[in-house]
Amino acid sequence: MIKKIVSLLCLSVILGGLLSACSTTQKITNSSRTATEQLLISEAVTRSLPKQVDLPFPIPRGAIVKLDVTGMTPDKDMAKGVIAGWLGFLGYTVQDGAENATHRLNIVVDSLGTEMGNTFFGIPPVQASLIPISLPELSLYKAEHQSGYARFHFDIFEMPSGRFIASSSPFIADTFYNAYTVLFLINFNKTDLTSPPRIGTFIKPLK
Repeated sequence: MIKKIVSLLCLSVILGGLLSACSTTQKITNSSRTATEQLLISEAVTRSLPKQVDLPFPIPRGAIVKLDVTGMTPDKDMAKGVIAGWLGFLGYTVQDGAENATHRLNIVVDSLGTEMGNTFFGIPPVQASLIPISLPELSLYKAEHQSGYARFHFDIFEMPSGRFIASSSPFIADTFYNAYTVLFLINFNKTDLTSPPRIGTFIKPLK
């Protein structure tokens, strides 16, 4: 009986060691947001802005515009910078101060961030309580779906009177980055991001 228990313990230790050797430990990020998450948000903002130079806009071209931003996300300042560059591309002079400004454009960030969901089929991580052995996650199939979303609009005012002129239609766009694991070790991803970061040796090249 004792021999059987010892044999089972040894077998468990060996099996746990082999399974642990087949797993990978990855530190997700050293920054507040991963590089992929930053791209999901910034590219969503960029894609929401039309590229037509002749876009109709209730501010005359060449006007000096004071740019403000309102929103519940700390990423609103990044969105403000992207939009400032876009307005400059259209021919406007953009500034933070009110001096010599003919119009004030308030960017109202309705939503800006990421969403994540996952699908998992396999054995979740196991931490034994009686025997000091832990088993890593064993994924027959695992999918992590992450998307970026941007929605904002402009409120336009005349300066220096502060008279309200108009509100724009919403600017909306999204992005995605999906990571997959099949049969424990085969990893690949699909995304519409431009030049996303790649981690690991089994990641399928992006086209």
